[in-house]
Amino acid sequence: MTQPLHDRPLVTASIEIIDSFRGLATANISDNLDRQPGALGLQAFHDGTPMVGTAFTVKTRAGDNKAIHDALELIQPGDVLVVDGEGDSSRALIGEIICAIAKKRGAAGFVLDGAIRDKAAIAESDFPVFARTVIHRGPYKNGPGEINVPVSIGGMLVHPGDIVVGDLDGVVAFRPEQAEVLLASVRAQERKETEILQSIEAGLYKGAYT
Repeated sequence: MTQPLHDRPLVTASIEIIDSFRGLATANISDNLDRQPGALGLQAFHDGTPMVGTAFTVKTRAGDNKAIHDALELIQPGDVLVVDGEGDSSRALIGEIICAIAKKRGAAGFVLDGAIRDKAAIAESDFPVFARTVIHRGPYKNGPGEINVPVSIGGMLVHPGDIVVGDLDGVVAFRPEQAEVLLASVRAQERKETEILQSIEAGLYKGAYT
């Protein structure tokens, strides 16, 4: 069975700050976190729409999605369902129906260290889904599982309430108390990279990274 829900963390970043990360490149975010955090081996399976929200974490045993179904009854708008499925590729933990439920209930996306199915339907959707692989075989629904506990996603530690950003390059998560300073650093890097590209176009590039 799924362990009882832990108290939701108090998100210390404002909704406006969190939403400001929408569309910012995960590469630039990662660069400004000492190039450390990042979920290895995950890819986007949806249409590429950028994702940002706060982590609602789920830990389940390989090949079993009971805890995910339990989490669907508890999600709030803006939650990113971050699921530690032990990296298992033998059974799909989510598919078109679970994604439709999550989207209807206001979730911001799925980040799944495991497999999905219904790839064609998910590929046409703007609901963000990041996962390890695809397989048609369905899951067990027996448990056990845990909700709102720290999880490891492709080697990246994610705490409940962390800010999670995803794009076609991958997924990065960070603590909400880092958000304001990080946002300023990422925007500064974007301005610098724009200037570099302009200098390249003008034939004036001098080796900004040497």
